[in-house]
Amino acid sequence: MFEDAELGHKMSKEDFDRELPALREKLLEAQFALLESKRFPVLLLINGVDGAGKGETVNALHEWLDPRHVQSVAFGAPSDEERDRPEMWRFWRALPPKGKIGIFFGNWYTAPLVRRVLGESRKVELEQSLSTIEHFERMLTDEGVLLLKFWFHLSKKTQKQKLEELSGNKRTRWRVTPQDWSNASRYDEFRAVCDRVLRETSTGNAPWIVIDGSDDRYRTMAVGKTLLSALERRLAAAPGSHERSQAKPAPISVRDEKGTNVLRALDLGKVLAKKDYGDRLEKLQGKLNQLSRHRRFADKSLVCVFEGPDAGGKGGAIRRVTRSLDARVYRVIPVAAPTEEERAQPYLWRFWRHVPRKGHAVIFDRSWYGRVLVERVESFCSEEDWRRAYAEINDFEEQLVQSGSVLCKFWLQVSEEEQLRRFQERKQTGFKQFKITDEDWRNREKWGAYERAACDMIDQCSTEIAPWTLVAANDKYSARVHVLQTLCDRLESALGD
Repeated sequence: MFEDAELGHKMSKEDFDRELPALREKLLEAQFALLESKRFPVLLLINGVDGAGKGETVNALHEWLDPRHVQSVAFGAPSDEERDRPEMWRFWRALPPKGKIGIFFGNWYTAPLVRRVLGESRKVELEQSLSTIEHFERMLTDEGVLLLKFWFHLSKKTQKQKLEELSGNKRTRWRVTPQDWSNASRYDEFRAVCDRVLRETSTGNAPWIVIDGSDDRYRTMAVGKTLLSALERRLAAAPGSHERSQAKPAPISVRDEKGTNVLRALDLGKVLAKKDYGDRLEKLQGKLNQLSRHRRFADKSLVCVFEGPDAGGKGGAIRRVTRSLDARVYRVIPVAAPTEEERAQPYLWRFWRHVPRKGHAVIFDRSWYGRVLVERVESFCSEEDWRRAYAEINDFEEQLVQSGSVLCKFWLQVSEEEQLRRFQERKQTGFKQFKITDEDWRNREKWGAYERAACDMIDQCSTEIAPWTLVAANDKYSARVHVLQTLCDRLESALGD
């Protein structure tokens, strides 16, 4: 890819000084149009050869734009908190909201590149990292993020000259580190790996923009003009008209491989006697508590998802789980309609922010599956959005599991008749009336649509590493025991006991 780039560009001081005022004025106009519209966020990735002027260019952008609405983040070595979570977690947390511009140094390309050049990873591991990155960037651009990926390049000879110039100047020598010289000594190795990475990750929705870093004025002007052009094009386009990935979603079916509706096939007549329930509950809660205190759990985390029809018993099951755990190591996240802050970010952002660190647990009372359930049924998002969500959810869950999370997903199913009985009981019982709303009654009218959506969800997102556990929940006692037994079994397997 570097062979395709032209190097040796020069820009005179006269031309630079003549063009700069108009560029700065137009950049500010575009920035404030973006801020006012809040239609999409802008994210600039800054990568490239040491000494190619990455930092100076970003400083110039901060000077040309209103810095109050520019968020620059330099990612160094991960902290202990970051190492305890999936590798992409820290990038998700730093994403700019709609209307803002984000600039990422040392982003998701840095670690895979460096590990491969230093021989700390194999070719297949680099390929896996690039696949994760490609899926992530496709999700960002599908969600409307204007993603600009800049690679600042220098020839081997020019890089050496730049580093020597910087090192020889008292004002700039601090900018050249021993690591920069070490990287420069591996120029050919870095170039080979970087060329491959750029070719494989330069896509239609997120192409790489190679910038010649040999001339300071040309470099900063080229980046400023590229940013301005991209901003003006997107702002002039109709809302929602940005380019989306062309990947076709998997076909949807409400039946399993045997042609059976998986929810209707559940035996909802299961009953557990109250005495047996008490004995088993005490035993399983004690076991779950011991497993959560196991020394090996310090290298794991627990993520529980509870979904199902209204009045399906999710809250009761969650309470039996939390009574087994130390309150200092778990959180329950009740998921409702997204806030303004959450709507300004890609859909999965509000769930990534709650990913637990190792040795901790997070329990989601409703979850990221809302996009393919309530948002699908109630038309809160487009069909294109909920159809592509299946693959995005599977990617998210795969990253959770690969980082050491034990992911348990429960669907608690009740019959329409049992749901009606529970609704009426709640309406008639003073301390339960807060549990029943007009929305619950409206949802009953769409029972069939929700059932189809749930079956599709199970079909598309019950994977080998993150299977759904379907719980017959007409009988609360047997449902709670089923949940606790599953949690104990999954944790026991993960901890190697």
